[in-house]
Amino acid sequence: MSDSQQNGPAPAWWSRPTDAPEPGPRADPAGAPPVPASEPGPAAAPATGPGPRYDPWAAAPLQVVDRGGTRRAPGLWTLTLLGTVIALLAGCAGGYLGILAERRTATRLELPQAAADDDKGRAPGSVAGIAAAALPGVVTLHVSGGGGSGTGTGFVLDGQGHILTNNHVVAGARDITVTFSTGESVPAEPVGHDSGYDLAVVKVSGVRGLRPLALGNSENVRVGDPVVAIGAPFDLSNTVTSGIISATGRPITAGGGKGDGSDISYVDALQTDAPINPGNSGGPLLDSRAHVIGINSAIRGADKGEDGDDPTRQSGSIGLGFAIPVNQGKRVAEELIRTGRATHPVIGVNLDMEYKGDGARVDAKGEDGKPSVVADGPGARAGIRPGDVITKVDGVRVHGGDELIIKIRAHRPGDRLGLTVLRDGRERTLTVVLGSASGS
Repeated sequence: MSDSQQNGPAPAWWSRPTDAPEPGPRADPAGAPPVPASEPGPAAAPATGPGPRYDPWAAAPLQVVDRGGTRRAPGLWTLTLLGTVIALLAGCAGGYLGILAERRTATRLELPQAAADDDKGRAPGSVAGIAAAALPGVVTLHVSGGGGSGTGTGFVLDGQGHILTNNHVVAGARDITVTFSTGESVPAEPVGHDSGYDLAVVKVSGVRGLRPLALGNSENVRVGDPVVAIGAPFDLSNTVTSGIISATGRPITAGGGKGDGSDISYVDALQTDAPINPGNSGGPLLDSRAHVIGINSAIRGADKGEDGDDPTRQSGSIGLGFAIPVNQGKRVAEELIRTGRATHPVIGVNLDMEYKGDGARVDAKGEDGKPSVVADGPGARAGIRPGDVITKVDGVRVHGGDELIIKIRAHRPGDRLGLTVLRDGRERTLTVVLGSASGS
């Protein structure tokens, strides 16, 4: 007879009747002590014979044991609150992880860059090297007086505080302030000036650690030489520009604002394409050894008129700057420091500035009671006569009276010059020893 026939049909386990006995320890058929449901029982020994059959009605149901008490199933509000808390925690964790990932990504994204200690300095002949050597000796001048104010540049000449600049920078100034490259400012007093050379010297007092600039020799300058200009264009102090010498011996005149010509300067200039603008005036023009070879003084501006017929010039640089040769500046500065005035070399003749021909003609009649040729002057002793046309100075052609004055002023009193003179259709060479006249 089968088990089902012996005990009746067995229901499925999940259809256990509700009136089933309470779960608890089940007596072992062989009389072994009961095993609590909350603790694991010993491992069953292998069967050696027929054992008791499984009785689904007598099997204890599964239980969740809580040593602290029996738990109740959570309600809907509890599940909702728990879900909200979990969502908030997940959001916070996600945000934090996102920020952390972004930081890690940004940390990893590093572009290559040279280390700060890779700076080994600059070659002395480079623009940066020249600027580093010269900037401590360059100053910016702020002047006021005479109904206006302005800005210019200068550079230190010696340890006593003498500073060289242009005359047109400080002319008529009542107050002069000198600002060094470090930003320190001190008042300055005028020492001497000369409008004919457009040079002036001012002095500062009580300043230690001055850095005078080394003076070069303008006779060594050649077209194409690299140069560096330092100044304060439009009051932008410590501005460094570079270029080349584009011409030498360029005769220029500047000034003339007074109307009587007393403030006209005559310069046998060095021409450069280094950008120079208003405010650069009086600053140094430096060679590749950081030696001063010129004093920046003038620029050629572009015409405002489209057809070039407007005499008014734009103030910006167009690559035509002019510097007073340092040899001339050195001589004038020495005289200004020593006596407050500079001397001009002269040949003792009056020129016809209206002459339109080629060369500079000695006035045949004289003007305002002045003789054409000063008696016993340098020109008279050399044999110059009224009406002579001077065409060359030391073999260099001159095209007018201004150029003759410029070529003469490029020398010192006492120098000997060879003048080529056209007289009665014939050229002859005369040797003149330059005289001296006091400047203004």
